[in-house]
Amino acid sequence: MNNFESLVSLNLIPQIGSVRLGRLLKYFDQPQNIFKASRNALEALVGSRISEGIVLFDVKKLEKDLAQARKAGLEVITLFDESYPHNLKQIPGAPIVLYVSGKIIEADNLSLGIVGSRRASFYGLSSAEKFAAELALNNIAIVSGMARGVDTYAHRGALKVSGRTIAVMGSGFNHIYPPENRGLADRIAKNGAVISEFPMDTRPLAQNFPRRNRLISGLSLGVLVTEAARNSGALITVDFALEQGREVFALPGRIDASVSMGTNELLKQGAKLVTCSEDILEELNSANPGVKTFSEPEFEKNILCAKEENILYNCIGHKAAAMDDLVEKTSLSSSQISSLILRLQFKKLIKELPGKHFIRS
Repeated sequence: MNNFESLVSLNLIPQIGSVRLGRLLKYFDQPQNIFKASRNALEALVGSRISEGIVLFDVKKLEKDLAQARKAGLEVITLFDESYPHNLKQIPGAPIVLYVSGKIIEADNLSLGIVGSRRASFYGLSSAEKFAAELALNNIAIVSGMARGVDTYAHRGALKVSGRTIAVMGSGFNHIYPPENRGLADRIAKNGAVISEFPMDTRPLAQNFPRRNRLISGLSLGVLVTEAARNSGALITVDFALEQGREVFALPGRIDASVSMGTNELLKQGAKLVTCSEDILEELNSANPGVKTFSEPEFEKNILCAKEENILYNCIGHKAAAMDDLVEKTSLSSSQISSLILRLQFKKLIKELPGKHFIRS
């Protein structure tokens, strides 16, 4: 086995993480040397159970896992690859291997996690979608867990404005979870990435999701909780964020609503209260002054988008205009117009009337 195959093999053995890997590499230098080592040497470093898993490892498991990843069109990257996410590499216990559908790019270093309840209210869901869209328009990649509820709406918000979004799974790619989000996973991969640290055949077991949550915060500069009850799994992500030195933001909720008790408690404990996306952008800019918000191509793209906004805005007056009319007047596609309408609505320049008609605010 070469070093890449050795790292994927180690990831297939339960209870070997980056901490134990570091201990092994300190002694054996190269990952491939670990599989050449004697049981006694391994036992002295990682104990009898894990050393047995290494000595008795069946290479057919590796071949099957990599073959399935290739068939699914995934990229498999290791902790020592240049393409490994910079933010994630800095956390304790960073995963040894990532399976990636789509592409992780350098711009994704400027990212925010958005999490919350699976059974959120309309307020929690709409807030997640709104904040994700507004932040994505400002070149912030949105990271979430593709779970039902807030996670799903956060991903959708970023996608609505063609922004970057990253979904972190608590299972292998052979078991997309929840199954109804398979289509969403495909859309995310086209405009960002779906990632998992779990081998292909790993099922969505309960113990996997706290591990998944540490990646959501690890990939991000901060985490926004839009709505969470006292016992919400989203609060596990907050715990990881605090351990990793990330910013924690929370939206205030009704004091008599059980779904807001977790977020309100976070605010009492010192989480940053936010009421608009500008609150988050200001905090991220002040906390990360060296991070560039725009690359030159992105800047040009935003200038172009501003021109298209002007074209569309000039076609919307104080008399209601239908979507079909706007397509005809601007020569833009309906999908382009939908994205531009969202931008103009966020800027409070236009508003929507019943029947998909639009008018200046």
